[in-house]
Amino acid sequence: MRVYTFGNGAAEGHARMVDVLGGKGAGLAGMALLGVPVPPGFTIPVEVCAAFHTTGALPDPLWAEILRGIKHIEDLRGERFGDADRPLLVSVRSGAAVSMPGMMDTVLDVGLNSATRAGLAQRMSRPRSALDSHRRFIEMYAEVALELDPELLAEVRDEHLELLGLRDVAQLDEAGLAGLLAAWERRLAEEGAVLPTAPLDQLRGAIEGVLRSWNSRRAVRFRREHGIPDEPGTAVTVQCMVFGNLGADSATGVAFTRDPNTGDPTLFGEFLPDAQGEDVVSGAYTPEPLTALAARQPAAYAEIEQIARTLEEALGAVQDLEFTIERGRVWMLQTRSAQQSARAEVRTAVEMAEAGLITQDQALSRVRPERLTRLLHPSVDVADRRRVVARGLPASPGAVTGRVVFDPDEVVRRATAGEAVILVRVETSTEDMDAIRVATGVLTSRGGMTSHAALVARGLGRTCVTGCADVVVDERGQVIKAQGGRLTIEAGAWITLDGGTGEVILGRAATTPAAPPATYGTLMDWADQRRRLAIMASADNGTEAREAFAQGADGVGLCRTEHMFLGPDRLALVRELVFAFGEAARRRVLERILPVQREDFASLLAVTGARPVAIRLLDIPLHEIVPESPEDVERLASRLNAPVGTIQQRITRLRANNPLLGHRGCRLGLTFPEVYAVQIRALFEAVLAAEVPPAVQVVVPLLSCGEELRRLRRRVDHMVRTVAAERGAPVPAYTLGAMVETPRACLVAGELAEAADFFLFGANDLTRATFLLARDDASRFLPFYLEHDVLPADPFVALDEAGVGELIRLAIARGRAVRPDLRCGLSGAQTGAPATVAFCHRVGMDFLTCPMHRVPVARLAAAQAAVLGDLEGTA
Repeated sequence: MRVYTFGNGAAEGHARMVDVLGGKGAGLAGMALLGVPVPPGFTIPVEVCAAFHTTGALPDPLWAEILRGIKHIEDLRGERFGDADRPLLVSVRSGAAVSMPGMMDTVLDVGLNSATRAGLAQRMSRPRSALDSHRRFIEMYAEVALELDPELLAEVRDEHLELLGLRDVAQLDEAGLAGLLAAWERRLAEEGAVLPTAPLDQLRGAIEGVLRSWNSRRAVRFRREHGIPDEPGTAVTVQCMVFGNLGADSATGVAFTRDPNTGDPTLFGEFLPDAQGEDVVSGAYTPEPLTALAARQPAAYAEIEQIARTLEEALGAVQDLEFTIERGRVWMLQTRSAQQSARAEVRTAVEMAEAGLITQDQALSRVRPERLTRLLHPSVDVADRRRVVARGLPASPGAVTGRVVFDPDEVVRRATAGEAVILVRVETSTEDMDAIRVATGVLTSRGGMTSHAALVARGLGRTCVTGCADVVVDERGQVIKAQGGRLTIEAGAWITLDGGTGEVILGRAATTPAAPPATYGTLMDWADQRRRLAIMASADNGTEAREAFAQGADGVGLCRTEHMFLGPDRLALVRELVFAFGEAARRRVLERILPVQREDFASLLAVTGARPVAIRLLDIPLHEIVPESPEDVERLASRLNAPVGTIQQRITRLRANNPLLGHRGCRLGLTFPEVYAVQIRALFEAVLAAEVPPAVQVVVPLLSCGEELRRLRRRVDHMVRTVAAERGAPVPAYTLGAMVETPRACLVAGELAEAADFFLFGANDLTRATFLLARDDASRFLPFYLEHDVLPADPFVALDEAGVGELIRLAIARGRAVRPDLRCGLSGAQTGAPATVAFCHRVGMDFLTCPMHRVPVARLAAAQAAVLGDLEGTA
């Protein structure tokens, strides 16, 4: 076990050793090797963190290496650690492989005590600055190494300032600072806290405190929220202190090699003259723009500008720099890849590739696919202060503000009058269609990414957050309970929904408009050239298909015909067909359904043209057809001219105990053949009337055995030939696919492949069947599972590769063993997740079908999967 030294143009590590040295340590090593001026230091590797948390102490062999690192700094600086005349002071900082800004701890000015402070004061020629450095050390060390409540010393500080009639520490003179340090020492003694004076003891305590901060509450929460693993931990960098608070020729600041908001290729940042680094980031002082440094210290500014160019060219990425100017001399304290806005991320990736600094593949890999949602839709301004009170599923993108309204009729009245209103429901139904159509946004506490609310909102372009298990919606009491019941949001209150993140924000949050840069089109062109997967969209009508193609979809991968019957009038037609008594009655209903469905398909095909379009036959659970309320039963009986009692008897026979597992999909099509017959007739009448011959695919839902598919294929073939003969036209070409969405279908995939032209895996139902779990029921315990690592992710958001994914792999292998040219694809809410897209690429799928607003995300993720596959030799 060793440490890695750096400084004076040399380093024992290098910039690519991020997994060993963490981001900070690797960046410092890389800068040193490039000849960039960095204060000398050493990095304790990441592996030490796991060992420390196992034993609670630093490994014994490491201490000799730490002493070697200290001697390395002493030799380069001509100073000695603990020497009273020429004291060396060091900083101790964390640095994980993945950036976690502000989540872990730092201790500055390690090595200060009363003796070394005197030597520092002489070196600085500013006794107050030495006292202020000692103040910073005690404050940080007490919290990080001694694990004391920061309020302990803050309380003493505030009392001291009040006694002197001052507001801020910066106003304390030399005597005032000395008095504060004395007051702190007394308070620490009262608490029984021992602050070591020996510099090596301070160093050990600081290193151990920084390692402990890897498991601090805020760091753990940050890793959970950003999907960062708990292993292997953080590295620790020990580095010589340099001082920006030594007068007018000293300063400290932060610089970006390009503007992180816009991507403009100009140096961007802020600085504070005569200050230390934490003064810039603390928010206690107002820094000046970096351009002002050019006037104050032109030579230092020019050097920083040159260093920025050197680092960006060498590292091939926009850099976030920290610097200190100590009496005119520039020192770089850190470089790391900059966090940029989505707009800047796209622009800089493309422009750097066009300039030859990186390749097109690297440019594609630089942009995080999820961020395209913020680029292409209005979003909440992350720079604005906001109070997030809950998080749900980002069902339909956009950012909107409105007043909370629970009653759908009231939503219609108020929205029609011009008010911005948010429809809040436990879950929505077909009766809410008019309200969703006019609402500014929709929030539900139940339901998934494919729930009624999500589907309708996406189709209408309404922002929607579903499955928000963090809140309890009391429709009768007209309140939302959030934060475990501690917060009550009443009807009429303002809330903001971010459909891109799923955030529910109290009040009127600031939003930013959709504003993709000109380079967005270039990036997506590169992505389309690079990806192997075809990216299809779910679209249930011509309007949705047109939007999907505008987002770059290659075709319509799933038209869910049941969504054509969401409206009350349409649903009534299906009810009449199922409940009709006698051939004549059913024929009359069919005569009414046929032109409606034909027009539905015709409007869709007019938009898709020659692009592929997959039409899934009706997959509506029978319980959604069966009327529930007495009024609906009476209305149905009246339409069918049948006794109410007779209708009730049939309802009893048809009612399912487990609707999602019961009479639906192809089972409904086999037992009520008229349903699929009228759909196929309507579809192919529209096909034969289309101006451009469409590439139609018919998808049979919820198969469990080969015989289901064989029987339905015969019926489909017969109806297609019948329609063609009636029109005197050639039999149109089409393909027929098996919707593989039950575990048994995966196991008998070879049998299905004998009758299918392609497989379309339905991730939603396959997840439900594999976990024996409904999305709405999952919301009652899934947050606990995720928080306590029972499951790594929500399986309804990101595909469960270990279980559901293994079934899919098996089905692909068995299907292609029978039919090597079998095309396979995936549909479902999970398909918009980049990890799911990468899975589809790895297992050799041909296409995936995602919600239309996720098409750009999937296109870029598919390109990144191809790039990674080439690097790993798995493309």
